Amino acid sequence: MNATVMQSPATAMEQKTFSLGTVSSGDGTPIGYRQFGQGPGLVVIHGANLSSQHFMTLAERLADAFTVYVPDRRGRGLSGPFGEPYGIRKEVEDVEALLQQTGARYVFGISSGGLIALEAALALPAIRKVALYEPALLMDAKRTEWLARYDEEMARGKTAAALVTCLKGLQLGGAVLNAIPRWLLESMTNKMMAAEDKKAKAGDVTMRMLAPTLHYDGRLLAEMTGKLDRFKSLSTETLLLGGSKGLPYLKPALQALEHALPRAARVEMPGLDHGGACDVSNANRGGKPELVAQELRRFFA
Repeated sequence: MNATVMQSPATAMEQKTFSLGTVSSGDGTPIGYRQFGQGPGLVVIHGANLSSQHFMTLAERLADAFTVYVPDRRGRGLSGPFGEPYGIRKEVEDVEALLQQTGARYVFGISSGGLIALEAALALPAIRKVALYEPALLMDAKRTEWLARYDEEMARGKTAAALVTCLKGLQLGGAVLNAIPRWLLESMTNKMMAAEDKKAKAGDVTMRMLAPTLHYDGRLLAEMTGKLDRFKSLSTETLLLGGSKGLPYLKPALQALEHALPRAARVEMPGLDHGGACDVSNANRGGKPELVAQELRRFFA
């Protein structure tokens, strides 16, 4: 269903609308989504510590050519809980339910959402083309060793400390943040969360709300680590995107996928980092969703 019309955070001169919809996944979990535009259906699957609200600009830049569906992955925002046992299969079932309801045949996945898009393309014949932005296909299990400390800190109510643990464990802050003392990073994170909580509007999904979801993305990354070979049989036409300033340890996976997938093309986008597809915010200064939209338009046209 697509009954509720909302105003996106555009300027007063150029306000655009989206509608809200919900689909029931295979286990009965409701998966809520934002719907933009008109045309062939394109599903955007967000990555860790994000929600559908972080891809408004990307969706709006595609809305004149596609009907863009941006779901909140389970456990976030408009959608129901993760459920147990949680894993890649449940995420693919969520995508399948959305494809069945909307008739969409194109999928774009970002980071851990790229893992879901890859697995969905392998499992679901309905997907005709799939695009991936720096899919978090890890080659080394050590990349998820941060999860135990993160879980411990979350259990003790130390949300800022847990976020810093994830940030450092996945090297999301680069060399600059790595040089900042941990106590200072935790203090900065606490202040950012407090400021965001204060100005959050109804329906906003904040850092504090998203923090517990990192446990599940960590599990997803661990489950899919070293699973490159399973995608060698993927015959779906695939676009592999990455930023020249993206996460260095994900570049080998992009290179390996480029060689392993029979119908893959790869584009490296100058100046973009791992958050290139996201809206620009206080936490993400490197987003250039308009540039990512250009590549997607060419591929899915």
